[in-house]
Amino acid sequence: MAAMTRRLLSICLLAIVILTGTAAIAAIEVQDFEDPALMQRYEDLTTRLRCPKCQNESIGASNSPIAADMRERVAALLRNGQSDRQIENAMVSRFGDYALYDPRLDARTWLLWGLPFGLLAIGAGVVAGFVLRRRRRDGRESASAVLDEHERRRLEALISRHDAGSHGRRNDGGAP
Repeated sequence: MAAMTRRLLSICLLAIVILTGTAAIAAIEVQDFEDPALMQRYEDLTTRLRCPKCQNESIGASNSPIAADMRERVAALLRNGQSDRQIENAMVSRFGDYALYDPRLDARTWLLWGLPFGLLAIGAGVVAGFVLRRRRRDGRESASAVLDEHERRRLEALISRHDAGSHGRRNDGGAP
C-alpha cells in the first residue's frame, strides 16, 4: 500500500513539474532582433508598458495573452522603424492611458501631476503660518517682559517689603 502511495505521489509531482515547466516556457517568447539597439529598445518598451489585464505588471513580465499580443505588436512596430514615442502612442490609442506606467502631462492629467506639489505648497504655507504666528507671539511676550520705570520701582518696593517681612519673621522664630 505504501509503495502504491509513493508511486502515485511521484506521478503527481512529475505532472506538476511538467505543467509548471511548460507554462514557464510558453510565457517566454523570444524576439530576435539583429540590431542590439533594437533589442534594448524592445526590452525598455516592454518594461514601460503596462498589461491592461494584470493590475500592476509590465507586458514584459506578464503571462496574459493580451500582454503577449502587445509584445508582438511592439516588436513589429520596432521592425517597421517606429520610434518609441510612436509605439507608445499606438499602445495608448489601442489600450488607453492605462498602458503607460508614467502618464503623460496633458490637459487630462494635470491634476494627477500637480496635486502632490499643490499639497506640498499648502502644507509648507500652514507650517510657515504657525511659525510666524509663534514668533510674533513670542516677540510680544518678550516686549511685555521689559518693565518701564514705574513698574520697576513698584516691583522693587514689593521685593523689599517681602524681604523685610520675611527677615522679621525669622528673627521672631515664629512660623510663617
